[in-house]
Amino acid sequence: MGNAELRSVHLYPVKAFRGLAPREALVEPWGLAGDRRWVLIDDGGKVVTQRQQPHLALAAAELMPGGGLRLSAPGRDPLTVPVPRSRETVTVDVFGDKVDAVLAGGAAHAWCSGYAGQDVRLVYMDDPATLRPVDPDHSLPGETVSFADGYPLLLTSLSSLASLNSLIAEGDHAGEGPLPMNRFRPSVVVAGTAPWAEDDWTRLAIGQVAFRVAKPCGRCVVTTTDQDTARRGKEPLRTLGRHRRFGGSLVFGQNLVPETTGVIRVGDPVTILE
Repeated sequence: MGNAELRSVHLYPVKAFRGLAPREALVEPWGLAGDRRWVLIDDGGKVVTQRQQPHLALAAAELMPGGGLRLSAPGRDPLTVPVPRSRETVTVDVFGDKVDAVLAGGAAHAWCSGYAGQDVRLVYMDDPATLRPVDPDHSLPGETVSFADGYPLLLTSLSSLASLNSLIAEGDHAGEGPLPMNRFRPSVVVAGTAPWAEDDWTRLAIGQVAFRVAKPCGRCVVTTTDQDTARRGKEPLRTLGRHRRFGGSLVFGQNLVPETTGVIRVGDPVTILE
């Protein structure tokens, strides 16, 4: 355990789009800087993700100075989207959480709707410090989160993925494996730990930044979506259902809440505090 380290960092400027893998990232109270501050919503205000639109995996968003985006996707010309200047907000439904967000402009509306094949709007969370509380059952008062599914960061481990891929290889859909880590859309990936060791962690530090483990991450249909082709299969949910069922959840990875802030870097030591 003494050689555990941060192997990679991942952030997703637009929820459900392809991720970025910087060498370092600033940890803010609500997650990695620039992570999931933008999301698509349908005409009823509900978030649109790979659950409904698997091909969003093929769209990309590059972070621009000042918080804007450069969008790209197959068959569409790139589009630069600035942070909206309007203060007019729209209510966004993030899996039952109601959050105020600011609409991007008409060009972004047209671009995203054209790619999604439905009327969608791109919206921006301008103040993550106050807008969306973390699930009160697994957080402290005042803790907030961006448009991530529920928690500021998601940690996964390479050894647990290797163990899962061994189980997939023994199953009915062995041809779907081995799966890459991007199926699980983590924030941080650690190496040098025993398989499934993260199940027992309560607190940890990555470099100088401390985190609390909030709860295991229950997985959904997005994990069955090939992030390079947008095609869906049966794995890993079938194997997780046989080997990693905890209560009503199929678990892979652990949700984290930052206790402190600072920069984390690939290669930083990972220290288990509790």
